[in-house]
Amino acid sequence: MSICITAWLLQAKQQLAAVTHEANVEAKYCCSFVLQQSNTYLYTHGDQQLTPEQLLQLQTIMQRRLTGEPLAYILRQWHFWDFELEVAPATLIPRADTEVLVEKALALVGPDPAHIVDLGTGTGAIALALAKERPDCQVTGLDRQMDAVDLAIRNAERLQLRNCRFLYSDWCTALVGSEQSVDLIVSNPPYIDVTDPHLACGDVRFEPASALVAANEGLADIQQIISQCTGYLRSGGWLVLEHGYQQAEQVASLLTQAGFAQVESEKDYGGQWRISFGRWH
Repeated sequence: MSICITAWLLQAKQQLAAVTHEANVEAKYCCSFVLQQSNTYLYTHGDQQLTPEQLLQLQTIMQRRLTGEPLAYILRQWHFWDFELEVAPATLIPRADTEVLVEKALALVGPDPAHIVDLGTGTGAIALALAKERPDCQVTGLDRQMDAVDLAIRNAERLQLRNCRFLYSDWCTALVGSEQSVDLIVSNPPYIDVTDPHLACGDVRFEPASALVAANEGLADIQQIISQCTGYLRSGGWLVLEHGYQQAEQVASLLTQAGFAQVESEKDYGGQWRISFGRWH
């Protein structure tokens, strides 16, 4: 049985609606991946018949996705910023809302060359986006999972970004010896409370708990980062943190108590409080 691209997309969208709120996006992503073509191609060649080999590959992907397995882990890649990243079950799946963190970091870093550190880098998404946009800056991505460090290095090599390095580190420990030399620190740390019911929903069920869950109602790692980073930020340097939608007030308070000034919080693309930041003096 033959089927054209447009018809397959419609069918896939209907099926994927049972497991994702982004059924249309995922259907196009699957088809683009198998055809190795852009989304634009899918529209301009909508009447093109899919080959038996392509249909078989799409069927295999769909079978796995309909069990709930994240599409990013099935395809081993995902889109972030303006590039594709290799992903693996050892790391979080990059999410569009984290781009707000990148945008704020770019706005705060200033016009001069700077040293930027990404704590808990995972796939390297944040660090790589910053390195790509600011080739004059040196970006260091740190992670306490060696598998994540290796993955981030591969992503940097594939994107041919030479101003970015990745190191094994328990938060700031790899920065010992570089005191007061960091201009900006960014982090998307674990911030979900262990009792949060969202941990049993959607893609999160398949993602590593170590990258999601933190003690003290989800604030333990954020507290540790704030405490550690003050020894490495230069005077006037910035710390930018992603957090849960209900944690903005608490994170802002922690920053202020630690001695940060100009503390603010901002919302993500969905209108939820998502990042807080402050300047070290």
